[in-house]
Amino acid sequence: MPTWRPPSPSSGGGNVAMAPSVANSPGAKRSNLTLRILSSLVLGPLILAAVYVGQWEFAVIVGLLGVLGVDEWLRLVLRRPPPGWARVSAAIAVVAVTIATGCAGAVAGLLVLAAATVLFDIAVNLRLGTPGRMPALGLPYLGLTVVALLHLRQDGWQPVIWLLVAVWGTDIGGYIFGRWIGGPRLAPRLSPKKTWAGLIGGAGLAAVAGAVAIAVLHRAGSALVAVPGAALLALVAQAGDLAESAVKRHYGVKDSGDLIPGHGGVLDRIDGLLAAAPVFALFTALLDASFT
Repeated sequence: MPTWRPPSPSSGGGNVAMAPSVANSPGAKRSNLTLRILSSLVLGPLILAAVYVGQWEFAVIVGLLGVLGVDEWLRLVLRRPPPGWARVSAAIAVVAVTIATGCAGAVAGLLVLAAATVLFDIAVNLRLGTPGRMPALGLPYLGLTVVALLHLRQDGWQPVIWLLVAVWGTDIGGYIFGRWIGGPRLAPRLSPKKTWAGLIGGAGLAAVAGAVAIAVLHRAGSALVAVPGAALLALVAQAGDLAESAVKRHYGVKDSGDLIPGHGGVLDRIDGLLAAAPVFALFTALLDASFT
């Protein structure tokens, strides 16, 4: 479930100030970092193995993350546990998008996603009053990434591995350089801990990680595109991170959930990927680029 923080009395509109917490103590931070590392050491190899083993094995993982993510989104924007019919409907929609993309390709997946989003939006507004567009936006928010990842995997495991390495490099670089160097805040109203040093360091480490991944994948001819491409994807990933931070801050939520120890919810862990995957898939499609 989302980790709720009461808004500050002085905050207004959508800019909700997070209340102080014992989680900010040095001991709690060290414990949280340990959990983050342990969770990453377990989940990272599992995800990489699923990418490598096969297309349908990977589709199961992607579909599961999509279902969990859209459920967290509904909890977040509705400010309460969503009704059972909404959770089931959203889950069915994500599964349908996953199957359509896996069986018939990205265009079929996008058509199913568009239809499911419209129908879900109508159902939510009719049955829950007038909650607006935000609940239904969770479907394209997660669904576009589902389509993008499965589309990339159809060209082989290499492009997905490279994308994950670039995004993970962004996260690690942003954390290390932001913590060690500090300096001016990137967007203090949205995410007070993010710094310009973290942004630049994340892009730099993503470029290095992208170069290493290209070398390991024996795709030297792609290096001239992959290295700057990884740096640009890092900027896209960090923009996605900030966008999700803005949504969580608007709803007065620190984390989207508590499913992953040390990381929060699924959305907290894949926020950068949710932005980077569709952009990378579109880039490869437009340029007819391939890692295979």
